[in-house]
Amino acid sequence: MKCPYCRADNDRVVDSRASQDGFAVRRRRLCSSCGRRYTTYERVEEAVLKVVKKDKSRVPYDRNRIKSGIEKACWKRPISPDQIDRILARIEDDLYANFESEVPSEHIGELVMQELSELDQVAYVRFASIYREFKDVQDFLREVEPMLDATKRLRS
Repeated sequence: MKCPYCRADNDRVVDSRASQDGFAVRRRRLCSSCGRRYTTYERVEEAVLKVVKKDKSRVPYDRNRIKSGIEKACWKRPISPDQIDRILARIEDDLYANFESEVPSEHIGELVMQELSELDQVAYVRFASIYREFKDVQDFLREVEPMLDATKRLRS
């Protein structure tokens, strides 16, 4: 590891611990040449997943794309960024546990919908309207009907 200050390749690890996200090791280093301290992170290199889209094309998995879709669905809803990050973590855990190199986009969409249905009904419907490509009000009603039935049962 080269020191970011003097570029010397002579340091030692002073402290080592798991990072806050639990997926990296945080190391405090001391440069033997200039005496300054700096922090490095060691992460496991994960296999690159490809997403198989509806048209059978393949694109690299992009966490930010899923996050953006979830954030749009949750816009102006009482949902914190931490809740969104936890959703993303659960989705990624599922993807890396169940797929080695390719994952169908439909699977990702269903995971997002499942997570949003448990978190916020409005966010769920917003996401579903785009993901399911609602054509008219009937499509919308078919998606919402199970939620309405569940609400009626709870009130009875």
